[in-house]
Amino acid sequence: MSKTYRSWNPDQAYLLPPSPSDWLPENDLVYFVLDTVRDLDVRAITWKYENGDGRGFPPYHPRMMVTVLMYSYTQGVFSSRRIMKHCERDAAYRVIVHDDAPNFRTISDFRKLHLAELEGLFVQVLRLCQKAGLVKLGHVSLDGTKVKANASRHKAMSYGRMQEEEKRLGKEIRELLNRAEAVDAEEDEQYGANRRGDELPEELSRRKDRLKRIREARHALEDEAKAAAEEERRRRREEDRKRGGKPPKGRKRKAVKDTPEDKKQYNFSDPETSIMKANNKGFDQCGNAQAAVDREHQIIVAADVTNEANDKKQLKPMVRQAKQNIGRGRRIDKFSADSGYFSEDNVTWLDSQHIDGYIATGRLKHNEQIPPHPRGRPPEGLTVKEHMARKLRTKKGRETYAQRKWITEPVFGQIKRALGFRQFLLNGIDKMRSEWRMVCMAHNLRKLWVAT
Repeated sequence: MSKTYRSWNPDQAYLLPPSPSDWLPENDLVYFVLDTVRDLDVRAITWKYENGDGRGFPPYHPRMMVTVLMYSYTQGVFSSRRIMKHCERDAAYRVIVHDDAPNFRTISDFRKLHLAELEGLFVQVLRLCQKAGLVKLGHVSLDGTKVKANASRHKAMSYGRMQEEEKRLGKEIRELLNRAEAVDAEEDEQYGANRRGDELPEELSRRKDRLKRIREARHALEDEAKAAAEEERRRRREEDRKRGGKPPKGRKRKAVKDTPEDKKQYNFSDPETSIMKANNKGFDQCGNAQAAVDREHQIIVAADVTNEANDKKQLKPMVRQAKQNIGRGRRIDKFSADSGYFSEDNVTWLDSQHIDGYIATGRLKHNEQIPPHPRGRPPEGLTVKEHMARKLRTKKGRETYAQRKWITEPVFGQIKRALGFRQFLLNGIDKMRSEWRMVCMAHNLRKLWVAT
């Protein structure tokens, strides 16, 4: 007796055209993204089209393109070519685009043209999370993660090496020019002095181009060093002014240099990125991606990217951005960060903002100490660092700081593992910052979808 199977005929045409919405369950994420984008303010994007010259073929609807990008980021799909393939083959994407799938170049150009406006949607999605009760601000934690830049570390050169290369290339160019002059003289004697001059030899052109790029890179590093030196002098003058015009006692200041250190790197494929230690993978060309995360539902309330490996300078701007993003009338109660963010100035500043800070101090020096029993009122005469170290040894301090690990670290794990975002696609800090905020927006959007 033969087995009976369900009917299957891939060549069978539909009697009535199917609706893409019939292919997915009602609670699919794509419907949530569609509903969310309908409520977002995209006038900053549509304004560019409505105030143009009106020429050309009608563009795709901006809300459709925004929906495609937002949904793609929630799925960990960032490449415009991969997005196009999904628009052609994936049922969820067909719910968005129907039969009019955009080309990968259209997707890429839309993202480039409206990158700043797309970045601004991060705050709008955050406000939706607030309305849904997902942001409590009882405890906000800050951390950073190194994300590989769209640049190779093998395209970097140190300031010291640049100086050596300039001398070597200059010598080679002089030798090539002397050789060319000798050949010219021989040919003048053989063919006459009025022969036509040909283009520079390819070997000489390559060296001249390389020398030009190295000199431009060297000047860029020198300008950066001068600006940093001027800023450091300004900061020291401000410190001395607060002390009545006197330098700090018992501490020898390091001399301020107007020239870069020999080991200072410059990357020719993306000069705005830096060599950084990337977890256990050694050193790589990276951007330092920052995220301030609310404890309650791991919602990212502030996001940024810097080319500085050191985190100390990121605390103030990240707290300011978080306060701006969450709006007036909302206050951060507790704030935690690891030892990379510790400085006496940062701790004092948090106190001035009426924020209860918990920042690891790292190792104490031999002349620094913590009272053996951190109970009751703190003794007088403690430095800011000693006071924070004592605070973290109290029962409340240990419990509060311990929460930091499961506030921020899982967020980076979800972004890098679940979404697969391990490398920037765009070059330049401004574009990398926009890209990172779009990824953080996708993270928040998924949290909002799960909670509603």
